Amino acid sequence: MSLRFGELRVMVASSPDAAREIMKLHDAAFASRPLSPMQELAYHGAGEGVIFAPYGEGWRQLRKICAVELLTPRRVHSFRHVRADELSLLLLSISAAAAATSPSPVNLGERIAAFVADSTVRAIIGSRFEHRDEYLRMLQEGIKIVPGMTLPDLFPSSRIARLVSRVPGKIERHRRGMQKLIDTIITEHRERRASGKDDDDEEEEDLLDVLLRLQKEVNSQYPLTTENIKTVMLDMFGAGSETSATMLQWAMAELIRNPRVMRKAQEELRRALAEDGKVTEDKLPTLHYLHLVIKETLRLHPPAPLLLPRKCGSPSCKVLGYDIPEGTMVIVNAWAISRDPAHWQNPDEFMPERFERCGRDFRGTDFEFIPFGAGRRMCPGMAFGLAHIELALAALLFHFDWELPGGMAVEELDMTEAFGVTTQLQSDLVVVAVPRVPLSIE
Repeated sequence: MSLRFGELRVMVASSPDAAREIMKLHDAAFASRPLSPMQELAYHGAGEGVIFAPYGEGWRQLRKICAVELLTPRRVHSFRHVRADELSLLLLSISAAAAATSPSPVNLGERIAAFVADSTVRAIIGSRFEHRDEYLRMLQEGIKIVPGMTLPDLFPSSRIARLVSRVPGKIERHRRGMQKLIDTIITEHRERRASGKDDDDEEEEDLLDVLLRLQKEVNSQYPLTTENIKTVMLDMFGAGSETSATMLQWAMAELIRNPRVMRKAQEELRRALAEDGKVTEDKLPTLHYLHLVIKETLRLHPPAPLLLPRKCGSPSCKVLGYDIPEGTMVIVNAWAISRDPAHWQNPDEFMPERFERCGRDFRGTDFEFIPFGAGRRMCPGMAFGLAHIELALAALLFHFDWELPGGMAVEELDMTEAFGVTTQLQSDLVVVAVPRVPLSIE
């Protein structure tokens, strides 16, 4: 589909064949990101990061850092104690509401978002930063003002469009505040490392410690600037927090609407973990049906339904036989692809068992199922995000049964999607937790 958004030329791919040509056959030609004037203002220094950087040597170096240092399975595993700590707080807060004489409904969406955000922030900057709450608040504000199709975005050549819009002022104020806060975070980390703390305990390093260590190593294979570090921090929070929280909320909403699937997942969990009395990460790989539930949630509700836009960087590129002009914004509609009845039976139904038959996976080789993208620009933090989703979902299902408040029928649960870069539930997920397995938290 070819579209015009104001002055912007846009091409939308909504089939597995088109996605395969863009992200595999012509991957290098579509490996850069388009940046509008407002995005350039918001992501000042975006070229220094991973998500929005143009395709080239600088981006390849940072991608290597993610693959070799920051987001390896070993590094993700090293933060298991952080996830366990934050999970305990989540479960305790829900249990307190459920233990009341008259159990009160809980806003599960808010509590899930807090769990993921706190775990992610601790992994990135540690828990020793005194302005951690302010940092978290500003990051959430930044997500809300991420520019989209504003007037200056649609008409980038128009000075009038920029003058009459209030968006530039909001973005500039937020960017200055965030820059000041990140400078403080980095200063604290540098001072701590200079004092000799944590030098001999790599397992205790947070991700910012790793970046600062690499910057300090004179002969490092990956030279880093301070702007690189600042932008990568923001990239990791945005990609690792918002998407994981959104996925967890959708998973719980779908399970509540589908009691058969909920019971089946709970039976597996309570049978496999009966002797342990709690959920631990080392037991997660054995939970077959839980992983099918996560796959089906990713299919119906991909974290970024339109992925992140790409830009055609070749003067002569064809997709499915059509010429794509250089500079065209290219959008891959992962939401439509994963609901295409030509490739999925009963595509709008929540049926985790379908993955036992089809065997498709989300790691970038099955183009009918690409919630994390594919090719060079595939999400590098997939393992980091899934670690939060698997652990929290397993614990919520293991310890509690779930009901809707006020005798509401499951068919009445509002599943309306909110518009945004990530597609969240429009309404709060307010539910009643019924304790089933007592908490065993040290």
